[in-house]
Amino acid sequence: MTSPTDYGHLRAELDSLTTEAFRPELAEIDRRSTLDIARTMNAEDATVPAAVAERLPEIAAAIDALAARMAHGGRLIYAGAGTAGRLGVLDASECPPTFNTDPSEVLGLIAGGPTAMVTAVEGAEDSKELAAEDLTAVKLTDEDTVVGISASGRTPYAIGAVEHARSLGALTIGLSCNAGSALAAAAEHGIEIVVGPELLTGSTRLKAGTAQKLVLNMISTLTMIRLGKTYGNLMVDVRASNEKLRARSRRIVALATGAGDREIETALSSTDGEVKNAILTLLGGVDAPTAARLLDAADGHLRAALEAARPH
Repeated sequence: MTSPTDYGHLRAELDSLTTEAFRPELAEIDRRSTLDIARTMNAEDATVPAAVAERLPEIAAAIDALAARMAHGGRLIYAGAGTAGRLGVLDASECPPTFNTDPSEVLGLIAGGPTAMVTAVEGAEDSKELAAEDLTAVKLTDEDTVVGISASGRTPYAIGAVEHARSLGALTIGLSCNAGSALAAAAEHGIEIVVGPELLTGSTRLKAGTAQKLVLNMISTLTMIRLGKTYGNLMVDVRASNEKLRARSRRIVALATGAGDREIETALSSTDGEVKNAILTLLGGVDAPTAARLLDAADGHLRAALEAARPH
């Protein structure tokens, strides 16, 4: 049971966090019209991209380091509690359909496990040991990258994940929304997106959550661009697992090649639906087996494979 002294310490800690700050000017926001509250909230949200922009050099440096690890077989592992953990799991779960990654390549760990995605697991975020156990369970190695996510920057689970990962030689990134955070200090690459106090005091699923989502979008998307998972701004590694994605696959091939429907269908059929391979057969004038071989030799980078396919 937590003692009054412990509660006093925790309260002092919360009082020091920008994300927990109370805003007197919003103390009677519940008495305003719905439209007025919506305008206020929208204006608050509009400040988030500028806060992210201030940290783009740090974000880019972290992404370059991450991409270099992943190019040699390393994995990307997000770790967080509550909203931060859910955002990490969300970003990880969207990588296979978007970039055709193996589900084991990008992982999301949330304090308390899968149950915590929909239900709060009491006390899970307070354990550094739990984070180390979760990373051990996924067989963390020094080739991997761990991204600890915490709005406050003080969540033990996120800090514990980064500390454990760093002790094993893994690359570490700490994403928080408070300056001078313990999480950023623990990580090799600290990223602090200071969005300021929330509309609802301490509700860090709002601006802080939006900031985290924006940065996680950057981390996964730019890393996949660096790894050759795109061709220009086309998702050429998209996995066609349903009718919408199959239609998108055909459209991507059309945009990349300018080929007609019949040519596109033939190309996709010959490459078992692999968009990148189909584009290479059409633009490089090679058959499907050759396309597969050239892409393999180019580590999946379509531009390099196209260069190799064209006569010099």
